[in-house]
Amino acid sequence: MSGCTVGQKCILGQNVMVAPGVILGNGVKVQNNVSIYTGVVCEEDVFLGPSMVFTNVINPRSFVERKQEFKQTLVRKGATIGANATIICGNTIGAYAMIGAGSVVTKSIPDFALVVGNPAKQTGWVSKLGHKLIFDTNNQATCPEGGEVYMLKDGLVSLV
Repeated sequence: MSGCTVGQKCILGQNVMVAPGVILGNGVKVQNNVSIYTGVVCEEDVFLGPSMVFTNVINPRSFVERKQEFKQTLVRKGATIGANATIICGNTIGAYAMIGAGSVVTKSIPDFALVVGNPAKQTGWVSKLGHKLIFDTNNQATCPEGGEVYMLKDGLVSLV
């Protein structure tokens, strides 16, 4: 729709709607049957799986107009949201986080987190390339594909 921003090298599948005010960074891939509502910002290289859902109002009613109450949802660089997942508005999905198929995200998700279920609960951590990270006694993990080293400190993961 007019008034949205779509970056370079984005791929939009069939039956995709991008509302006014939405921002899609470079390299975003949106699979079939996804509606991206006003208030959603996706940074670079985000993957939105088939039929995943964003909301933009906490308490919608058909007879009450709440356009002034749209809440922002931020999807940070490189994050993946699986098929049929639901993202409740007002939350941030961290960089390179992975949201499992069918999950319902009701709170913000940290960088590199792996979450699944309804409501979504964290079950581990993933690398930039999407591999589950196994931390050693020094709280370090190495991506089996890319070889990058990650550090777990104070409940958060960062790239070393």
